[in-house]
Amino acid sequence: MGLQQFERRLERMVEGVFARAFRSGLQPVEIGRRITREMDLRRTIAPRGTLSPNEFMVALSPGDRSRFEPIESELISELVQVARDHARAENYIFLGPVKVAMETDDDLSPGMVLISGEMVKPARSSAASLVLPDGRKLELSSKPIVVGRLPDSGLVLADPNVSRYHAEFRPAPATLGGAESDREYEVSDMGSTNGTKVNGIPVVNAQVLRDGDTVTVGATTIRFERT
Repeated sequence: MGLQQFERRLERMVEGVFARAFRSGLQPVEIGRRITREMDLRRTIAPRGTLSPNEFMVALSPGDRSRFEPIESELISELVQVARDHARAENYIFLGPVKVAMETDDDLSPGMVLISGEMVKPARSSAASLVLPDGRKLELSSKPIVVGRLPDSGLVLADPNVSRYHAEFRPAPATLGGAESDREYEVSDMGSTNGTKVNGIPVVNAQVLRDGDTVTVGATTIRFERT
């Protein structure tokens, strides 16, 4: 499902005259497939769950790198989302934020791609934030944030399907006393009328969030992101 969405988004990215450059040769979706394959091959069982690589290096031939150059930044953003979507579908967890970088390898022939993935824990504090539908970001801290319609909520949403006090984002108690980079965050429903969902599944108890998870309150979808 994640790769199908990726393909649809790619079609919009390369519409028009530029699309002719992608009718042959290495296709961007193949890079997405190779990243998900690398995640599956390098996964490992850990006490908290199944760990997957979170940082990827994509090596391309000089010709392919040049061909992708006009959309490279957008393509990297889409590949990051592919990795997040795949992790969510397979219940993988990351040590840190998902990152994708590209490099040119003069030894590669056109159409060839090499992907390497590593599990990298951030050396410094990893910021956690909520990405709102309009693109705004609300950074999380040690203080809980209540989402609701009332003005005294930490995040006020003008959504008639959102309850007065709908949901709460807060640090997971077990990680509150540790380093900020190790801190996890969770979301819980506050007895709302329409409930709270994480990746489409209703929240019953407090649920720990992973990079890229989507939280739906009423008719509003918020993305949890680590950077």
